[in-house]
Amino acid sequence: MPIINVKVSRPADPQLTRQIAETLLALTTRILRKRRDLTAITVDYVPPEHWVVGGRTLAELGLNSFYFDIKVVDGTNTKDEKAAYIAACFAAFQELLGPLHEESYIHVHDVREQAYGYGGLTQEHRYVSQRLRAAA
Repeated sequence: MPIINVKVSRPADPQLTRQIAETLLALTTRILRKRRDLTAITVDYVPPEHWVVGGRTLAELGLNSFYFDIKVVDGTNTKDEKAAYIAACFAAFQELLGPLHEESYIHVHDVREQAYGYGGLTQEHRYVSQRLRAAA
């Protein structure tokens, strides 16, 4: 955990996917303190002529954009950490994609531990199991 879903206003590009993934892995590990080996990333590409902001396509505007969301367990990151993460990610995407439209979004979802998990187990289950093992 977490999972990060990215949309980029570019034609599909395997090299850019690797750069985006490496950038997000580094920032998510460093700023949000998430485990690299448990962080999953998907990248979708949307042609700029199909990405519309304010009635004009990004192709018409000559700009790029991105959107991504990341789901983290509620209470595992502070407000300051999330703000630093959003600022660092926006700057990183500007380096990767070039001039960005301001309407580029990052959404950090704080999800409840009993409603989120991987491998068939909720995060709450993992937390309780860990506490019971430590107490035994």
